[in-house]
Amino acid sequence: MKKITKEWLNKTIKEVELEIENLRKEIARLRLESRLGSNKDTNLLFKKRKKLAQMLTILTQKKEIEEFQVAKNNS
Repeated sequence: MKKITKEWLNKTIKEVELEIENLRKEIARLRLESRLGSNKDTNLLFKKRKKLAQMLTILTQKKEIEEFQVAKNNS
């Protein structure tokens, strides 16, 4: 996780949001495939959901940092 976190902490908020949107689409596709039974890696859905949770955490952290910096500059 540290590798993913460090990589995405350097990205902008827009880039992280775009990646989150792509992950959500991919998770929806994987859910559909798992219901149809054509999914070969059954653990892939779990891995993608975990990565989505990590990305959402990073997004929240980045937004909080940005809000703090704006508040600090206004003071």
